[in-house]
Amino acid sequence: MTKTLFYFSATGNSLKVARDLAKELGDAEIKSIAKVINQNQIEVQTDIIGIIYPVYMFGMPLIVSDFIKKLKVTNDKYIFAIATCGGMAANSLKQTSSELNKKGLKLSSGFIITLPGNYTPLYGAISEESQKKMFLSQEKRIKEIVLVVNNKQVLAYERGPILISWLFSFIYKLGSKQIPGMDKGFWADDKCDGCGICQKVCPVNNIDLVDRKPKWLNKCQQCLACLQWCPKEAIQYKKNTLSRKRYRNPSVKVNDFIA
Repeated sequence: MTKTLFYFSATGNSLKVARDLAKELGDAEIKSIAKVINQNQIEVQTDIIGIIYPVYMFGMPLIVSDFIKKLKVTNDKYIFAIATCGGMAANSLKQTSSELNKKGLKLSSGFIITLPGNYTPLYGAISEESQKKMFLSQEKRIKEIVLVVNNKQVLAYERGPILISWLFSFIYKLGSKQIPGMDKGFWADDKCDGCGICQKVCPVNNIDLVDRKPKWLNKCQQCLACLQWCPKEAIQYKKNTLSRKRYRNPSVKVNDFIA
């Protein structure tokens, strides 16, 4: 293998991008960030390294930031990143670049792919017709990205409008510190049958089952895997999600997220 693609995904968008990209790039291996994050160091020998993640609170998921801190590679590697988002990516890729720079590494290129959002506390899933249009756009974007990566082109990373991105970066700096404890808003309604899927899909082992009911442990990523994959739609966030449609990328299965 000459390329390694690391992805973080909770409901499938970034996993689908990683799979499609690996297929088009050729000679590529994909690895789950959630499955390697507990290593003291994450050493990579391949010439090309991709980091694929969803945008949370207008920035990188905390687990992706931790991943970069543990990354051990030489500074001659071609590193690229893809931020998937339902709305605005803001300065997510700038954050990726800055985290890499602290380790003496460089983000050679960075891309934004807009896909259906999954943050049910704020909105429900969009229509399947609208989803399909986004998936078609994703396929085109993948082909564009493949040309850049295979040729190891060095390009400026993509970002939103400067003033708006600056504002949202400020929101991320303030809000990201609160993310681990934001699981206080989760609860299971009477439909919960204690199946344990929520516990199994959590990427950071943040859920225990107590009397067959989920209990969150305050080390949350706000990825919503627990809420989106619950087969009974029993997991709620405050009162916001009771009547909202869930979202999971139709190309992935729950077993893709169970360790």
